[in-house]
Amino acid sequence: MMRAVATLLFGVGLLIASVVRADVRPWEVIRDESTITMRVGSALGARVGRFERWSGDIRFDPEVPETARVGIEVEASSLRMDDSALTRTALGPAFLDSAAYPRIAFRLRSLEPAGGQRFSAQADITMKGVTRPVTFPVTLRTDGRTAQMTGGFSLDRAAFGIGTRGPWNAVLGRQVRVDVVLATRPAG
Repeated sequence: MMRAVATLLFGVGLLIASVVRADVRPWEVIRDESTITMRVGSALGARVGRFERWSGDIRFDPEVPETARVGIEVEASSLRMDDSALTRTALGPAFLDSAAYPRIAFRLRSLEPAGGQRFSAQADITMKGVTRPVTFPVTLRTDGRTAQMTGGFSLDRAAFGIGTRGPWNAVLGRQVRVDVVLATRPAG
């Protein structure tokens, strides 16, 4: 019994030591190397858009990536579709309603190793006042001075109340693919 308790305490001590050693410090986005894009199918083929304005609160230790904390705030009105008329529609009340809901939020909940540079990310996405969880694969490359996370996920736009009424609902696919390239370096 004493041996089991000692083993348990030793294991807890190692766990605490590994958490304490993590140097979770702020990192900043390298704008020229980072993108947030989206793609949705339509009767006329895939439509593509890109968010131009967003910011990130990133806390990261390259030695212990699973301790990462990431929050991304996207300005909904910064979406630019591959057609200006589509941009106006996408930002309007039937879709993102960027006037009433100016922010889209991404909050990383966990980053679990999946072998090599691959991880499974679990996050919460908030759009139009609705928060939904997503789980998706990411690749994380780091050299200690910079880090780049690449990944993507699909969302059901109707789950967020996006484009669920009117003629657009029948023309656009429900699944929206979001792809992210997030290049960072230590802040300061």
